[in-house]
Amino acid sequence: MSDPACVDLLIIGGGINGVGIARDAIGRGLSVMLVEQADLASGTSSASTKLIHGGLRYLELYEFRLVRESLQERERLLALAPHIISPMTFVLPHTPGLRPYWQIRLGLFLYDHIGGRKQLPASRSIDLTHSPYASVLREDLARGFVYSDCVVDDSRLVIVNAVDAAQRGATILTRTKFLQAHAQDGLWHASCQDQRSHHRFEVRARALVNGAGPWVEQVLDHVPDVAIASNIRLVKGSHVVVPRIYDGDAAFLLQHPDNRVIFAIPFERAYTLIGTTDVAFDGDPSKVEITPAEISYLCESASRYFRTRITPADVRWTYAGVRPLLDDAHMDMSKITRDYRIELTRTMSGAPLLSIFGGKITTYRRLAEAATDSILNELQGRHPAWTSSAALPGGDIPEGDIARFARDIAGRWPFLPEATCSRLARAYGTCVEQVLGQSRSMGDLGEHFGAGLTEAEVEYLRSREWAQSAEDVLWRRTKLGLHLADDEQQRLREYMSG
Repeated sequence: MSDPACVDLLIIGGGINGVGIARDAIGRGLSVMLVEQADLASGTSSASTKLIHGGLRYLELYEFRLVRESLQERERLLALAPHIISPMTFVLPHTPGLRPYWQIRLGLFLYDHIGGRKQLPASRSIDLTHSPYASVLREDLARGFVYSDCVVDDSRLVIVNAVDAAQRGATILTRTKFLQAHAQDGLWHASCQDQRSHHRFEVRARALVNGAGPWVEQVLDHVPDVAIASNIRLVKGSHVVVPRIYDGDAAFLLQHPDNRVIFAIPFERAYTLIGTTDVAFDGDPSKVEITPAEISYLCESASRYFRTRITPADVRWTYAGVRPLLDDAHMDMSKITRDYRIELTRTMSGAPLLSIFGGKITTYRRLAEAATDSILNELQGRHPAWTSSAALPGGDIPEGDIARFARDIAGRWPFLPEATCSRLARAYGTCVEQVLGQSRSMGDLGEHFGAGLTEAEVEYLRSREWAQSAEDVLWRRTKLGLHLADDEQQRLREYMSG
């Protein structure tokens, strides 16, 4: 039997927090191994509402620190990853009888100023009856507001962080399950298992990071002799995707009589994304699904505002995820804090364990920075933080102008359809060179599976981004599952299993 691998840091969980910490820590001189029991971003991190935002509604819950940090991170991330993060206009219709007009205006004023906004336009009031949205919204909706936030390809944000960590020397192991760990002589001795070959192996680590998201407490069950003060609440958030219900590039923030809000967001060119719900969850997070009641709730909530009525029959795709929220004893699921807590404990032998509770995708980089600071303090390391100004892979686009960059792709590879150039620009940014290489025709890119997906891209995803199944490609590395026909998807499955 070979000797166990030895690293400074073993990270459990390949969601946004796990890969964010892996990237930060490897860049600060620590040796890092990350294990993920399924695919990267296969849980909560690919089931978000696809927003990088401050969380306007968190202001009414007095979460000022969280909103400020989120808005500051929104500015940073937009600069660091302009290919997968984009500004978007949001329209908030005012509905008499719900939140007062003055309250929303005050909230938007704070939203504009609390985070040091620089890149995005300020909010403003709007007469909806004389606006581009008059033909979209019900005619009795007369007043509203317009503000700005950002949308993100959430699963690709996870992937590019993992890519950067790996390029800097981190070991990223997907389909690898953490089994257990015990501390001895100040080191963690962890057992892991390859989920496909069932091969077990040992890892020794100076510190252990529990970034398992909804499974954080299950991981703790397999790490004896540590006491944790925090708890999580599992809350299910579900979304539906329907054929595009309005023209234009704006998103909508819609109030509901139960005091919740939902979003309607342009999605994948031909669709509208509607979500989310907040439902208490008690089960296996890997088997979470939307319910018919949630589908009806989302359709009815959106239909209160749009001229086009949305019904469950219109739904083309659904997804649901489990949010591991920090337990603050709040009974209303929608009001549980979205803030995070980093808890560091030590065993009797002095081995440090860092566990992550709560958090949201917008603040992942700051969470990772704080977590790495804590680990370095334990390991007596002195390496400065660096991720606030380092572009993510593909994000070094001149002036962040993604439209111009897409035109540059069309000029270099003129045989590509315009829609494919735009998709590749937004998915890979400047890393597109590694996908397309020296190709001079579609034939040079190998088999075409449909919707612009080629063999060359699939092989890039396999070799550089840990894609192992057709589902990894169709729903996490891309969203082409919405665009490929059933027979095209089946051909991709055959190719990837061959």
